[in-house]
Amino acid sequence: MAAIMQSLTHQIVDDLGLEIVRGKYGVENPFPIEAELCEQYGVSRSVLREAVKMLTSKGLLRARPRQGTWVQPEETWNLLDPDVLRWHLERKFSINLLSEFTEVRIAIEPQAAAKAALGATDAQKENIRAALDRMVGAERGDDDPLLSDIAFHVAILEASGNRFFAQLKDLVETALRISIRLTNKFKGVALANIDDHRKVYDAIVAGDADAARAASLALVEEASELINNAKDKANAENNA
Repeated sequence: MAAIMQSLTHQIVDDLGLEIVRGKYGVENPFPIEAELCEQYGVSRSVLREAVKMLTSKGLLRARPRQGTWVQPEETWNLLDPDVLRWHLERKFSINLLSEFTEVRIAIEPQAAAKAALGATDAQKENIRAALDRMVGAERGDDDPLLSDIAFHVAILEASGNRFFAQLKDLVETALRISIRLTNKFKGVALANIDDHRKVYDAIVAGDADAARAASLALVEEASELINNAKDKANAENNA
């Protein structure tokens, strides 16, 4: 029963979160009252209140006893929350948002690779190698190209030894699902460049922090260049 209730809560959070980000609720269309939402979803007040609490923690809602619940302005939304970022990307594709996220990757991933080269355990190195093997398998059609690529980047964050980096893995995975598809489309290929990823892995295994940092930076900078070129093209078309 508890698992069912939790599943219902997360479904309501996902539905309402996406509706909020898409702009369904605002000054002219206030957020529904509790009784309406309970009837709409067929759930108890306790389930609905838990969903509202979760949306509040993500910065999307503000609720006060006897005063109601209302949608918060976009600048308060927590973009570091994987759900909020996913809703943003599902709302309407934003090349600007993706460009900003890639700037975060440039700041974090090369340093994570360098730290992994200095301190990754054998098991963590094996996880990176396994992800690389999955990417090779994807070239043969034996694995999913997107998921194997994401697994490689996430494995490096986890191997960095930095708990903050490791906790960003859900955020990185969420955005990479959009970013990798887009950059591969711009390159005209459906698969990642395995040789470039292997350079990162080899440097980590060799314990060469500088080489790991440089190889990782080259990967992310290539993605950044493709995304920024697309952004410039889109801006030029809008201004034409």
